[in-house]
Amino acid sequence: MWPTGIKQGDDVKTLFNLDRSIVLTTFTGIGMLLAIFALWPLQGEAAGLVSVVGLALVYLAGGLPAGWRAVLTLWEERILDIDLLMVVAAIAAAAVGAPFEGAVLLTLFSISTTLEERALGRARRAIEALMALRPETALRRGPDGSVSEVPATDLKVDDIVILRPGARVPADAVIASGRGSLDEANITGESMPVAKEPGAQIFEATVNIDGVLEAAVTKTVEESTVARMIALVTEAQAAKAPSERFSAWFGQRYTIAVMVGAFLAFAAFYWLGREWEEALYRAATLLVAASPCAIVISVPAAILSALSAAARGGVLFKGGAALETLAAVDTFAFDKTGTLTTGKASVTQVVALDGNEQTFLSLLAGLEAQSEHHSATAIRQEAVVRGVAPVEVSNVATRPSAGIVGSDSEGLLWAGNPRLAEQMGVSIDHPALRALAAEAQTVIYLGRDSSVLGAVTVADTARATSKPALATLREGGVERIVMMTGDRLPVALRIGTELGLKREEIHADMLPEDKVRMVGELAAGGKVTFVGDGVNDAAALARADVGIAMGAAGSDVALQAADVALLSEDMGRLADAHRLSRRTATVIRQNLTFAMGAMAILVIGGLFFELPLPLAVIGHEGGTVLVVLNGLRLLRDPIRAREAKPTPAAQGSSDLVMGQPPQRQPYRRKVARRAA
Repeated sequence: MWPTGIKQGDDVKTLFNLDRSIVLTTFTGIGMLLAIFALWPLQGEAAGLVSVVGLALVYLAGGLPAGWRAVLTLWEERILDIDLLMVVAAIAAAAVGAPFEGAVLLTLFSISTTLEERALGRARRAIEALMALRPETALRRGPDGSVSEVPATDLKVDDIVILRPGARVPADAVIASGRGSLDEANITGESMPVAKEPGAQIFEATVNIDGVLEAAVTKTVEESTVARMIALVTEAQAAKAPSERFSAWFGQRYTIAVMVGAFLAFAAFYWLGREWEEALYRAATLLVAASPCAIVISVPAAILSALSAAARGGVLFKGGAALETLAAVDTFAFDKTGTLTTGKASVTQVVALDGNEQTFLSLLAGLEAQSEHHSATAIRQEAVVRGVAPVEVSNVATRPSAGIVGSDSEGLLWAGNPRLAEQMGVSIDHPALRALAAEAQTVIYLGRDSSVLGAVTVADTARATSKPALATLREGGVERIVMMTGDRLPVALRIGTELGLKREEIHADMLPEDKVRMVGELAAGGKVTFVGDGVNDAAALARADVGIAMGAAGSDVALQAADVALLSEDMGRLADAHRLSRRTATVIRQNLTFAMGAMAILVIGGLFFELPLPLAVIGHEGGTVLVVLNGLRLLRDPIRAREAKPTPAAQGSSDLVMGQPPQRQPYRRKVARRAA
């Protein structure tokens, strides 16, 4: 029987490399059992023979995989690695009559290696988990109206797919008909189901909670959001951070130095009059004490754990370099529209001159019902939120650059800017209306015939999570926060002041090239992060030390230009990502300080105080395990949503991203039963 993931006929390299965690776990279990058996207090020749055989099997169980990896690394990459050090030290211990110490060394080394592989494998398994989220089939409506089940890989752009309650979306698409809620936790990290209506973008692998939807495919499976996420996770794991590259460089060269140093130590001890067995024993002790296992593993243990925690919260780093750089950033520059603000117009004030806001809003929503202007959309949404039914309006006509006119059962209605009011011969010189005109917002007046009924203000508003996130960044050590926008200065000042930004850090009327220039000026004084929407800010994202794209799910430009992609539009997760990067830097420093300090103590003990080999083994392997466990603490520091508590469906989907078993999902099972 072959281990899971290994098929009969695979070569030995596959057995010892591709699924090392499973193989090493098996060897570790065997080694530990045989070690206990070998140490059992028995008497006589038979007992001695059993002990010898048991220790020999421990050497094979613990030394064979390490020795094979060392040979492969030496043969293919011309590198002497730590596996070789451990095998040589164990053989040297056996040669000088201390096979028990060698067996303990190999067993502990196998345990620590298995822990490292399985711990770091949690991040690598994210790819498999993402693949598992993708549905294999889809319900496709044909040109003749018939519905058939087809493989998801056969879907093409503009195909119409049917989504029943409980079904996963088979490809990125736009809703063509139907309304419902989708669980997007496994893609964007949103904790609550998101309401969708015709024209809304939906992403592959998200779950339709309720309602039957028809959607038009916009991207094939190979180009979908999940495909891009898989590519990002793969690149992030392959791209090494500067500290990782240094530890790898240090480990390779230091291993050679340790081998040479052990040989010189053996020669020195022997030259000083020690017996060759004792000299070899001391050299083996130094070989173990000076091995840089803890140093080499301390950085990737922290980096991969942090990348996993970030990905689970909907923040994708393109490698450890971006994670490390973000920790050193002292300046954050933000695009305004779509980043610090929602990027969507909304009604901020309603002023009815007769005091009846419900009737006023009913007339205005009825008049704007047939308009596609963004302000009209905001007015209709405000009416829905307030539960106001729009009146029936006919003979609707648009007045270019002015507004819209129509008529209801009582006569002519009009809505628009002061230019339209002037055309209608209406004076808007009213105290309440003058106050609105003084604000940095769009004002829409509503009138009947030659009189004005009131007005509403429409503006892009700051995200609810923006101000708390900026405060958290300042608390986290960010010295300077800058806002850039192409909007007029009054609009920029309104948003910036609301968010607590300094006047000198608010920059308006900026073109994309102006943003690039300013990012360059900021970068001259230190590390700078630019946060934008990834569309018109691509150049600034690329220019910054760390470019962060907001709401990047579905945005190709964002994923290509940025170093970090926030799949959600929750600004709180940006602050969490910065905090996580700083914690990662702290953990790396802790690991390296501890690893180098422990190694120095062990080496000094081996050179001058005749440190016993068992203590060197325990100190070496124990230190390695400790730095791995310290790095894994970052997995418990996830990026979290700020706006709502997780629902059962969202929690389950989020768990799937990291390959963890989903939590109980009562309402998802309910909709699945309805679909069946």
